[in-house]
Amino acid sequence: MASRLTALPGVRAVALGGSRARGAHRPDSDWDLGVYYRGAVDVAALTALAAEVQGSPVEVAGPGGWGPWVDGGAWLRVDGVPVDWILRDLDRVEAVWADCREGRFEVGVQPGHPLGFWSPAYPGEVALGHVLCDPQGELTALRNETRSYPEPLRTALVEAAWEAEFSVAAARKSAPGGDTLHVSLCLSRAFGILAQSLHAHHRTWCLNEKGASAAAAALPDTPAHFLERIGEALRGLDEVAVELAAEIVRDVTTACDG
Repeated sequence: MASRLTALPGVRAVALGGSRARGAHRPDSDWDLGVYYRGAVDVAALTALAAEVQGSPVEVAGPGGWGPWVDGGAWLRVDGVPVDWILRDLDRVEAVWADCREGRFEVGVQPGHPLGFWSPAYPGEVALGHVLCDPQGELTALRNETRSYPEPLRTALVEAAWEAEFSVAAARKSAPGGDTLHVSLCLSRAFGILAQSLHAHHRTWCLNEKGASAAAAALPDTPAHFLERIGEALRGLDEVAVELAAEIVRDVTTACDG
């Protein structure tokens, strides 16, 4: 499948990503294929190939069809197995990587990412993926570069923890009035930022919110009972919960400064 994808106009490389690339998959996990392209991608050709390998019509979302960061792709079932094609603009991935090397990142609004899409996920996907087909060696070269976590990015993401403290302060104003929606959003945002900071502190790529807190809890020097305390705070959503969240922020900040 990877070799047939790279034969299509615009497609430059294909990589296995997701939990299967990281060795964290379950038996029923999807197979995620990153389809890296440059310039225009032939959506009609992608659609025809998808229908052929699945054996039935498939809807393929072209660039931007799934939002500004996830881009596009298709959900297939091949011999009963779920296979996802996920489009990635290789020029854009390289541009984000250049920003990351300078300590710059952005967080974009993206459906399916309630805490936003953090741009370092692009090079992180390359670093943690397995290249399946790369005729020109472009993705392989980029993967070799991204295996080394940029120190400027590490510094920027660790320092981003200031926003977690700010979010908790905002929640503190809403908790007495029982505004659980605002409190939950503020605390969730704070904990998501802390997960990013902890990963960066250990020079480990964090790709999205799913599983991020559990992965952060398993990192060395993460404050004790990190995951359990997050759960307690998000169940409470009251003034006590906000103060617990403030303690978590302080503990993580201390750990990352150490």
